[in-house]
Amino acid sequence: MILKNIEIRNFRNYEHLKIDLNKNINIIYGDNGGGKTNILESIYVLTLTKSHRALTNVDLIKSGKDKALIKGTMLENISYNLEIEISKTQKQVKIDNEVISKIGDYVSKMNIIMFYAEDLELIHGFPSNRRKYLNLSLSQISKNYYNTLNDYHKLLRTRNEYLKRISNNESYDANYFDILTEYLIEKSVFIYQMREKYIEKLNDICPKIYKDITKLKGFKIKYLPTISLEDNSKEAIRKEMRDKLKENFEKEVKFKTTLCGPHRDDFGFYLNEDNLKSFGSQGQQRVAVLTLKLSEIQIFKDYKKDNPIILLDDVFSELDNEKKNNLLKYINNDMQVIITTTDLNNIDEKLKAKAKLININKGKIIEEVK
Repeated sequence: MILKNIEIRNFRNYEHLKIDLNKNINIIYGDNGGGKTNILESIYVLTLTKSHRALTNVDLIKSGKDKALIKGTMLENISYNLEIEISKTQKQVKIDNEVISKIGDYVSKMNIIMFYAEDLELIHGFPSNRRKYLNLSLSQISKNYYNTLNDYHKLLRTRNEYLKRISNNESYDANYFDILTEYLIEKSVFIYQMREKYIEKLNDICPKIYKDITKLKGFKIKYLPTISLEDNSKEAIRKEMRDKLKENFEKEVKFKTTLCGPHRDDFGFYLNEDNLKSFGSQGQQRVAVLTLKLSEIQIFKDYKKDNPIILLDDVFSELDNEKKNNLLKYINNDMQVIITTTDLNNIDEKLKAKAKLININKGKIIEEVK
């Protein structure tokens, strides 16, 4: 999987920029504030239709402009064009100039894994941060997951509206509420099973990578759902969630929200049963997130039969030489890698020799060296 080029218009600090990319290593360098990270963000948005750091569409559009446009040419078995247009109120995506109505069909087309300085938020941040990350990873693998999750959230919003009406003693259709709840349970079953299977696959890979980097054994990622998945058959999950929702109904009416389901799941990073969020050093935490993402490279490759595109946003300045070498060991020569840095001295000389170098300053390309 190769991104041959990226073109952006009115995105962040860029009025217009087009870059042709090397199929292997690309290094974008320049001073802070020059727009390096914005280029990686544009690739992220082109792939996943949303940003890893912006809260609203408005944040992505260049000041004074009405909309932003990102285009890219992908090379898999064949060449095809991706496009996303972002206005202040909506987004439109296209493949080969054809508007795609189901975002799940689009998101599962191109796969990326991004490493960036704020990755520690996956450990320190809210559970919603970890759920978002898990959902985006699974959505790249499975359009069914994306579509089911989208359906789940629509049902959840409607059910919560009903809970508010019940709480306010307004009239409501009890039969319809029960039907809503059953539909919600059915969507939950698929989400729970996909998440559990994905984390199981991560745990087939993670311990070895973590041990290679730190020499420590016992690393794992724990899935922390709001229901027991001791028996993860469809029938057992349906019963478990149905019982939980009945048990919590009075509380749900009081708080006017659904208290059980995939929308309240979490996962954590553990070393010998110790939660690294509470007991790990910053170095151990950073390696834990690094391990998660390196493990995903193999999972994406297993599912899609191709390598994902790797985005490294100024991570080399955060790692010592040993961890840099361990990171590079897991990134094969046949992967496309796009790196940003403020200092080329942070990059291994052998890596630079194979790379396309792109110097960016104030939203413009100063120099390209192939």
